[in-house]
Amino acid sequence: MSEKSRLDEIKDELEKLDINPTIFARKEIRELPEILSADEKIVYLVEGRNKTSKHHIILVATDRRLIFVDKEFMYGLKVEDFSYDKVSSIQYEKELMLASIDIHTADNIIEIDGVGKYFAELFCEKVRDFMSRPKEYFQPKHQPTVLDQLEHLGKLKENGVLTEEEFSDQKKKLIEKLNQK
Repeated sequence: MSEKSRLDEIKDELEKLDINPTIFARKEIRELPEILSADEKIVYLVEGRNKTSKHHIILVATDRRLIFVDKEFMYGLKVEDFSYDKVSSIQYEKELMLASIDIHTADNIIEIDGVGKYFAELFCEKVRDFMSRPKEYFQPKHQPTVLDQLEHLGKLKENGVLTEEEFSDQKKKLIEKLNQK
């Protein structure tokens, strides 16, 4: 898959999530195809300013991690990512028209201001949802064993999805596959 089509996929994901980044976030968003894994999905994205550097940044919550992206013309690209189990807290504070987000990890505090009030609240809710998930949720899924597959076939036969003949054919193929290993 070309980088352009991955960027188009990312833009489509953002559109489906009703996220409309400003022109100030374009350079960071263009970097996302290189930063995200091929099957990693964006859950939410906010943009704001890094309180320390005053650079415009994006903060991306994916189905795997939290990513801070700062792409500045003079300073290059800075990417920091944190697995959800490393985030100890995330909070937002509403100001007059905007909000700020503070993310606490074991050895770091990331502070972003200039975030839209509604977006900051929604972003924090999404991140908290992932923070509350068990660590196993983020582990790669195991491949089903032959025994798992045989069990699944048995259930399909039991529920009338497979005939006895189809069940026997599939079972034979699985056993042959097992014997080839």
